[in-house]
Amino acid sequence: MSTTIRPITPTDDPAIAAIIRSVMPEFGADGPGFAIHDPEVDAMSAAYAAPRHRYFVVEQDGRVAGGGGIAPLAGADPAICELRKMYFLPSLRGLGLGRALITTCLDYAREAGFRQCYLETLTGMDRAQQLYEAAGFQRIPAALGATGHFGCNRFYLRELG
Repeated sequence: MSTTIRPITPTDDPAIAAIIRSVMPEFGADGPGFAIHDPEVDAMSAAYAAPRHRYFVVEQDGRVAGGGGIAPLAGADPAICELRKMYFLPSLRGLGLGRALITTCLDYAREAGFRQCYLETLTGMDRAQQLYEAAGFQRIPAALGATGHFGCNRFYLRELG
């Protein structure tokens, strides 16, 4: 099996949208207040072309099978970014690629001048939360910023120093 992590291109948009729309319902995250309804889902490459935004896809044997990105946290201090829309098809899970993608994203976040990284998730995404904690994210008691993802109920923050 061959895997590659690379920046998103416009030709990846349909694959990433399909991944987001297939993975989120697995965890009950398809109702109101979840990222599945964000307008950017259908045009991720355009949304992440803005300054201080970057989205990476994970290719498995030449096929996009996951992704995740970094963007400024809406409604927050400009030094805080958000780890956003990190979803993998089942074929990628458990292979260490989540950790590799987080490392790639956090390296970019540092290059872009961010000092902290925030993320939101929900009860039931236990393996993802274990991954975030192993990557140095600390659970915090309440949401930061204004993501509009009121369906999320677990929040994490990581220093990027």
